This record gives sequence, C-alpha cells and structure tokens, in this order.
Amino acid sequence: MFSKSRINEPGPKSGAETDHSKADTSVTEKPAFDYPVTTSKPKPGASVLSSDLTITGNVKTSGDIQIEGVVDGDIRAHMLTVGESATIKGEIVADDIVVNGRVIGRVRGLKVRLTSTARVEGDIIHKTIAIESGAHFEGSVQRQEDPLAGNAPKQIPAAPATQ
Repeated sequence: MFSKSRINEPGPKSGAETDHSKADTSVTEKPAFDYPVTTSKPKPGASVLSSDLTITGNVKTSGDIQIEGVVDGDIRAHMLTVGESATIKGEIVADDIVVNGRVIGRVRGLKVRLTSTARVEGDIIHKTIAIESGAHFEGSVQRQEDPLAGNAPKQIPAAPATQ
C-alpha cells in the first residue's frame, strides 16, 4: 500500500496509480521550475569589540557591530550598538544606532536611540529618534530625510564680478 521509497517522488498523491505510471519508472521527471535552487546565507551576527579593547583609528563595516571598549576615531556601520561600558570619540554613522554608553562626537543615523544609560556630547542628525528618560545629551538635534548623505555645505553662488 505505502512504500517508503516513493514518498518524495512526484506523481499522484492517492494510492490509485495506473499501470502506465508503474511501467515508466526509469524516466525521471524534472521539477516544474528551471532556475537553480540557491540557499540564502544566514546573516552573520554582530561583530563585538570587547571592553578590554582600545582602537585608535576609524572602523568601517557593512554589517552590524557592537562596541564595548574604547574607539578613538570614526565608525561607519549598518547597525551600531554602543555598549554601556563603551566610549567613542569621533563621528558615528549608521542606519540604526543604539547608544547605551558614551559618545563624544557627531551621531548620524536613520534611526537613533539613546537609552537611559546613554551619555552623548555632540550633535545628532537623524530621520527618527528616541530618547529614553535618564539619557544625558548635550548638543543639537536635527532631523533630515537622508542623514547618511553627509553634511556637505550648501554652495552659495558667487556674485558676478563687476567692472
């Protein structure tokens, strides 16, 4: 009635099979799709810079990063988490920023969140922002549609020279 070897073979699901399908077992059927099956790679976890690590220089990644130590330089990432024990002296730029520790410098992100343990000294340029009760912040806050585009100064056309 049921055969273990026929479980994954394409064909009728019911037990009523015709003699024609039994006689034609040497022919393998192709699946209905012609494109190759690819497995997507799992997203790697966040890179972690531990609390005993001090970096002097810029850090750049296209992935996620969690800082627990000290960084004296700029950081650019997809998602940045500043740990409670972390201190960053420089500009941080990321799509998503969560600050639990100390940042001295400009913060630019699409989504910026300062938790109750955050200490930020510098300007924040954001698309959306959340500041929890208890966070310390000293600086200015500016909303922009695209805060990651940078802070290029606007060009003022020069007045034509008069003779």
